[in-house]
Amino acid sequence: MLNGIVNAFRIRELRGKIILTAALLVLYRLGAYLPVPGVPIKAMMEAYSANADGSSALAVINLFSGGALSRMSVFCLGIMPYITSQIVMQMMQAVIPSLGEMAKEGESGQRKITQYTRYLTIALATLNAVAYLFLFRSFGIDFSNMGIPEGLVNVIMAVTMIAGAIIIMWLGEIITQRGIGNGMSLIIFANIMSGLPTAFAQSTAASEYGVLINIITTLVVVAIVPVIVYIERGQRRIPVQYAKRVVGRKMMGGQTSYLPIKVNTAGVVPIIFASALLYFPAQIAVFFPDVQWVQTVANAVSSGWVNWVLSVLLIVFFAYFYTSMVFNPEETADNLRKQGGFIPGVRPGSATAAYIKSVVDHVTLPGAIFMAALAVIPSIIFSFTSNNVVQAFGGTSILIMVGVAMDTISQLESQLKMHNYEGLFK
Repeated sequence: MLNGIVNAFRIRELRGKIILTAALLVLYRLGAYLPVPGVPIKAMMEAYSANADGSSALAVINLFSGGALSRMSVFCLGIMPYITSQIVMQMMQAVIPSLGEMAKEGESGQRKITQYTRYLTIALATLNAVAYLFLFRSFGIDFSNMGIPEGLVNVIMAVTMIAGAIIIMWLGEIITQRGIGNGMSLIIFANIMSGLPTAFAQSTAASEYGVLINIITTLVVVAIVPVIVYIERGQRRIPVQYAKRVVGRKMMGGQTSYLPIKVNTAGVVPIIFASALLYFPAQIAVFFPDVQWVQTVANAVSSGWVNWVLSVLLIVFFAYFYTSMVFNPEETADNLRKQGGFIPGVRPGSATAAYIKSVVDHVTLPGAIFMAALAVIPSIIFSFTSNNVVQAFGGTSILIMVGVAMDTISQLESQLKMHNYEGLFK
């Protein structure tokens, strides 16, 4: 692996992508510590600690913002407005025919959908910014220390947070287009990793068994990672036979190949999408900090048995939904027919498409259930132990971290092999 990393830095183009990705992630983390103008940082941290315990909806949102929300930093809105916008746009493509057709228009259609996603992100970021102003004012924090009218202070703070959300969206897109890996996933990865040192420190100080709990949790995570990798790499191989045909004076075809169907085609997307939807009620609840039933609903959806049940259902739903978006059995069957390929024992055309769809449906279910179980079980353990490391190292966090790491390594390997270098692993 070390030799592969050295080779990656020998290639000028690849070296530039790695440095750009690392630099943008560092820039993002710096923004998570840069306070919004007019925020008294010490008072803000104290108010947050007094009003958000480890299991509250607010604490969960803060975890995925990398602690930026508790400091009310420039990037306190996090990546969630952008993710929520992507979820809405993908669902609308399945519901609204014109958007579905636009998505099939190639690069020009994707540019239009990306533009609509950006507009929706700005709208959601505006709502969130106003909501957070309401929330933190309800904590009793005085923001009128800038010597200017209170209304203008509100505008400055809201605009700063909206600008922060736009910058995060831009950073994610730049990483995806010009760096290594998926920008959105890498930003979430950076947020989760940034919270681990604090979680370990708090767990150690919380009880006399804190160090032992940290060691046990780390060992369990190390043991689970190979299982996650095994499931992520797992695939069902459908045998494909190619008919013999004469092209010029050469005999072509006749060989046997296979069509690989991944157990987890959707990757970490179902986890991210499910998390975004489950935290949405908490984001709405900040508009009504004094309405008890709204807070109760938001906390129930963000933690507890309601959250666990909804997490399982949403992860399974998004696993099927996203797989259907990225894998088209009809198109695959049509391509096989055009190339002279067929599945032994299955008639070409619609029968082949139905067979491939059946296989996809069958292999997607165990992968989705595995992801759902791994996401929910640590949350159940945390509800009994209230240990910060269990929360920070929860199943959702592990799945995202491992999935993002594998996706980034795969992209790095493909780039190395494209330049005739050996991959990271032999």
